Amino acid sequence: MAALDDERLTLVGLLLESSAAVRSQLDKQLVRDTGLTLQSFELLLRLARAPGRHLRMSDLAARSGLTPSGLTRAVDRLEAAGLVARKPCPSDGRGAYTALTPAGLSTLRSAVRPHLDHVERCVTGVLSPAERAQLTALLRKVRDHVNPAAVGAIPVGPAT
Repeated sequence: MAALDDERLTLVGLLLESSAAVRSQLDKQLVRDTGLTLQSFELLLRLARAPGRHLRMSDLAARSGLTPSGLTRAVDRLEAAGLVARKPCPSDGRGAYTALTPAGLSTLRSAVRPHLDHVERCVTGVLSPAERAQLTALLRKVRDHVNPAAVGAIPVGPAT
């Protein structure tokens, strides 16, 4: 029987607790300052960083961690706001792409500075540059293991 004080339970507990608190704080601040939810910001960012600024719905769902129905609802809201558009996939008549619109790119770009300010206050500001690099590498390693569909989904460099 595993011990209740096993350090692995503490590690995962801290990871989950930190993640939930960061998501909650970032979402509240982003909505307040830009009107975008954190989920919408993340979807727009994934599209902005994707080749051609579009992804198949199935790839966007896998990379975002949303269920297909959850992604459909999120894309419906973004499409109604004019931030994304659905386009048919030429190689698969049943498949569809979600493409970032010019308005979506503009909205995303205007939200980046306030979001980075929030990220600095909530996360990166309490870490040294070396700690940020180490945490990034460790989280990428875990993410790549538990969500292989996300591997290579977003380039490491800045979005253009």
